[in-house]
Amino acid sequence: MGGDERITLRIARYRPDEGEAEPTLADYEVPLRGDWAVLDGLNYIKDELDGTLSYRWSCRMGICGSCGMMIDGEPRLTCATFLTDLAPGPVRIEPLANFPVIRDLIVDLTDFMHKLGKVRPWLIRDEERPVEEGEYLQTPAQLDEFKQFSMCINCMLCYAACPVYGLDNSFVGPAAIALAHRYDLDSRDEGDRQRLTILAQPEGVWDCTFVGECSAACPKGVDPAGAIQQVKLAAAQEAAKSLLLPWRSR
Repeated sequence: MGGDERITLRIARYRPDEGEAEPTLADYEVPLRGDWAVLDGLNYIKDELDGTLSYRWSCRMGICGSCGMMIDGEPRLTCATFLTDLAPGPVRIEPLANFPVIRDLIVDLTDFMHKLGKVRPWLIRDEERPVEEGEYLQTPAQLDEFKQFSMCINCMLCYAACPVYGLDNSFVGPAAIALAHRYDLDSRDEGDRQRLTILAQPEGVWDCTFVGECSAACPKGVDPAGAIQQVKLAAAQEAAKSLLLPWRSR
């Protein structure tokens, strides 16, 4: 890759605090280097060309999930998307779809954080065992039951890809449901029926039309679409038990 090669990043700029009513697109030329991800290009712009550009990033290693953006119309992590794969450009970079935009490439995640709390993604016990009795032990097989769904990094790519959330943001959404399901499958947890009460609502798993775009967009292979279908099955089984064995639900 020659040292003089360049690629254009076409970036959505939006600064409502400065009176801008609508986003605009601004072009920046950055070096096209073999080891540069889109995030490196954004950092080059921030450091060398325009210090007013606003965006989120942290680890640069696909772990923190904070650098998710729309790249050429697809939700992707900018730290894991390389400029050479997008050449010759221009590369269109916009904030994640389906979220309110705060400034430039930064979106408001308040809605997701509220929904995440609603589904109770933590271990719930009917009675906590005293600390002196030791840990809640698990076998490798029990860990494997939920490990896939524990890999979520809250990058929100699945929400940006989800057509249901794009049309109706009352939908709990793929990441929150997958994280709830992670605890439902945990052998140490006893809160699955509490979560199911929330997830079985119309705005929960039944809102999902199983398009599968959430799983396609996930950079960690979590498969939130699969988690949603598993929760649907659990909800249907629980409804059948309540109908056939009404005393069980009392």
